[in-house]
Amino acid sequence: MKLKVNEIFKSIQGESTYAGLPCSFIRLTGCNLRCSYCDTVYAFEKGIDMSFDEILSDMELLGCNLIEITGGEPLHQEGTSEVVKELLGQGYKVLVETNGTLNIDVLPEGTVRIVDIKCPGSGMAERMDWKNMERLWKTDEVKFVLSSREDYEWSKVIIDKYVLTEKSKVLMSVAFGRLEPRPLAHWILQDGLEVRLQLQLHRYIWPPGAQEGTLLRSTCRHEKGVGSSTS
Repeated sequence: MKLKVNEIFKSIQGESTYAGLPCSFIRLTGCNLRCSYCDTVYAFEKGIDMSFDEILSDMELLGCNLIEITGGEPLHQEGTSEVVKELLGQGYKVLVETNGTLNIDVLPEGTVRIVDIKCPGSGMAERMDWKNMERLWKTDEVKFVLSSREDYEWSKVIIDKYVLTEKSKVLMSVAFGRLEPRPLAHWILQDGLEVRLQLQLHRYIWPPGAQEGTLLRSTCRHEKGVGSSTS
């Protein structure tokens, strides 16, 4: 059982309801989407094959109980669910951030599944697997990354259509450099939405181009000077 890993590092979790906590990140190689605002294009192809024992050894070295598996797209690799199961068995809290185009039910019970619902501004909204909205658990989180007011209005329709606030935690954030947080905060307050506004904390601590946290393994990030946390 091996996964193709782009990088492993420890940082402050920048997003989700776990924001602010120390977290070990396993970024997997490969993605089935090409979002217009993607900040992890370096993870599309480069990576090294790692066994579960090698991954576990790195997690023990980094010393965080909280782990996020991200990408790229983690579910693009068949071995992801088995590695998650093994990490859960070792007592870790495991978050998996997925783009929502692949069946999230392959992940074992106990996983916190963070589903990134692709808005029209991403250019990938038509690729969503909307059956995932019926597969959500109460412990799951869905997030909308917004590029515009149009994305916000579209997101409201999706939230209502699938009754998302009753199924899981719902988060909204801005696409970095495309939309400022203040207008989004105003829209949420004006409409009385029961959603969580999230800011990418790592963006404020480590600006783009800065080394983020403790980088343990990387196949290309250090070459490009890229420093981002989650896809």
